[in-house]
Amino acid sequence: MVNLIWAFLAIIGILYAMFNGTMDEVNKAVFESANEAVTLSIGLISVLVFWLGIMKIAEEAGILKGLAKLFRPIVVRLFPEIPKDHPAIGYILSNVTANIFGLGNAATPMGIKAMEEMKKLSGSDEASRSMITFLAINTSSLTLIPTTVIAIRMQYDSISPTEIVGTTILATLISTTSAIMIDRLFYYRSTWRKK
Repeated sequence: MVNLIWAFLAIIGILYAMFNGTMDEVNKAVFESANEAVTLSIGLISVLVFWLGIMKIAEEAGILKGLAKLFRPIVVRLFPEIPKDHPAIGYILSNVTANIFGLGNAATPMGIKAMEEMKKLSGSDEASRSMITFLAINTSSLTLIPTTVIAIRMQYDSISPTEIVGTTILATLISTTSAIMIDRLFYYRSTWRKK
């Protein structure tokens, strides 16, 4: 549906440019935007590769295991129906750690594996409580180092590309806390209705 909306908007814009006599400006904007998109993508790839390398070093040095141990008690409390030694807990911890470092693209495969493991655990096509909680936490995405945003700011010659770190930490702390509270509110509300 979104693809149809974007196609419709593009067609309307092109038709308007044709009737308004500004088709040359549209062509110029299309080619400039395409060039800028390629340049931006290459810049983002280099930063992503750098941070993935840092993550690999952190993994080899045992820092990720330390973070996983630090977050394990919290994750176990958030997902009480998943056994403590189940692979889903490991995937959830890996996903949360990658999100903390702002590596959303690296976190996605681990998030998918976590969902697959939780689906096996529930044995149903319906989303389980754990799946809903994980989706809420993953969507709110607690981030300490917003690498993608920093890379974009660097690409556009920001004077201080890292000045957003403090506000990002505050915003994601609030969003993650809110996501957990809303998730629990709806869960307990649905439990009370069943009684």
